[in-house]
Amino acid sequence: MSIFAGILNREPKKICHRGERNMYLVVGLGNPGKKYEKTRHNMGFMVIDRLAEMTGTAVDRLKFRALTGECIIGGEKVMLMKPQTFMNLSGDAVREAAGFFKLAPSHIIVIYDDIDIPLGNLRLRKSGSAGTHNGMRSIVSLLGTDQFPRVRVGIGGASGDLVNHVIGKISPGEMEILDETVRNAADAVECFVKDGIDIAMNRFNTRKHKDEEK
Repeated sequence: MSIFAGILNREPKKICHRGERNMYLVVGLGNPGKKYEKTRHNMGFMVIDRLAEMTGTAVDRLKFRALTGECIIGGEKVMLMKPQTFMNLSGDAVREAAGFFKLAPSHIIVIYDDIDIPLGNLRLRKSGSAGTHNGMRSIVSLLGTDQFPRVRVGIGGASGDLVNHVIGKISPGEMEILDETVRNAADAVECFVKDGIDIAMNRFNTRKHKDEEK
């Protein structure tokens, strides 16, 4: 049974935990360890790091099988999360946190890399299938729903081996584009929390990186 049974139809703004502010869980997907730093498959981690920098937050508390940190964005309490279970088991951390805080799906934002989106582009969605992404498959399976928002970071398709593409070395030129995309994705999450998903989608789904604007 879904952990959201009985709360899916609640109004998100009324969902609180122990008298606290409304809370959002912002999850960046990636793999822990030096080996995977600055790889395409860790775009979610990079966006969390950018949000942590923007808000002056230390994402270093081990909780729910993840590194976490709490901050305030637009008057809303936000938990930033980087699951430490490796990508295929990302749902373990998300399920534990969502269950503990009794969050509605609309208050869980997942950020991840997407090979089906051109390099440097973003796609925000209110809900949708997990596609081929193993981390998202784990989350959808364990939450029992795909009705939660997500920020998909475009890393472009693989010209050769897919595994090498997502966890292999990134060229300096491509890293420059992805660094910009990470900044845009963090801004999109901030906009989402402050102004809502519809405004965030309107602002950031059409945004292109600077090389495409030339």
